Amino acid sequence: MTATSNTSNLRGTSPVAVLIQPGSNPEIIVNAIKAEFPDLVVIEEQGESKGVFVKRRARKLGWIQALGQLATMIVSKFGKRFTSRRSDEILREYGADSRRDPSLRRVQVASANAPDFASVIGELRPAVLFLVSCRMLTAQTLAAIPCPVLNFHAGINPQYRGLQGGYWSRVMKDEENFGATVHLVDAGVDTGDILYQTRMRPSPRDTMHTYPLLQTAAGTGIAVAAVRDALAGDLKPFKIVAPSRQWYHPPIWTWLWNGLTRGIW
Repeated sequence: MTATSNTSNLRGTSPVAVLIQPGSNPEIIVNAIKAEFPDLVVIEEQGESKGVFVKRRARKLGWIQALGQLATMIVSKFGKRFTSRRSDEILREYGADSRRDPSLRRVQVASANAPDFASVIGELRPAVLFLVSCRMLTAQTLAAIPCPVLNFHAGINPQYRGLQGGYWSRVMKDEENFGATVHLVDAGVDTGDILYQTRMRPSPRDTMHTYPLLQTAAGTGIAVAAVRDALAGDLKPFKIVAPSRQWYHPPIWTWLWNGLTRGIW
């Protein structure tokens, strides 16, 4: 089946739909799920502009924090070009594939909270929707999805909800909780009941540029297991009693301080 960019060409139904924003890390999960469920459909939403991101973050945390986080994101994006060797090692170690498979059926939408996404879900009628690296779904959007909605999170919940869970677990001297979580999706930020977790140990060579890749590559097994359970009607969600905190990108001064004084980049 060739890729498609509009809903008019959708045919039939699919047991699995995966919602992503374009990127190599989400493709790792897509390829892992495809290996067991080859008739999946990938729904790709447009990424959010940096301007919208900064304004939204400023409303919540203030302009200083928002601009500091933006600076870290820019530096991080530039720094990724120097981590290709370590990235290749991670992919080989876990047998992960980050390439975009052009043979998969793909549908583009403006946003998961836009009307075109609701139309796609209505036509696909998936048995499970799996989210990877996409924007938060509103309560209204969630209520309109008639199947289990699961999310892959590069962090251990509830301690490291939000962004950069691997980085913050290291900063907090809590590397035992460096890992990934698959959970049910609710209206909160990574607050849904947990389905699976996996932990791994980062290499001294890993940095904020490679932590998410490591967590994703090492977490493909729990992603596939959760989809398998959902299709079998055998999901077993549970809660963990632990301090719950939402994290964000570190502002540039925090990132530099931890890097220079503790070697945590």
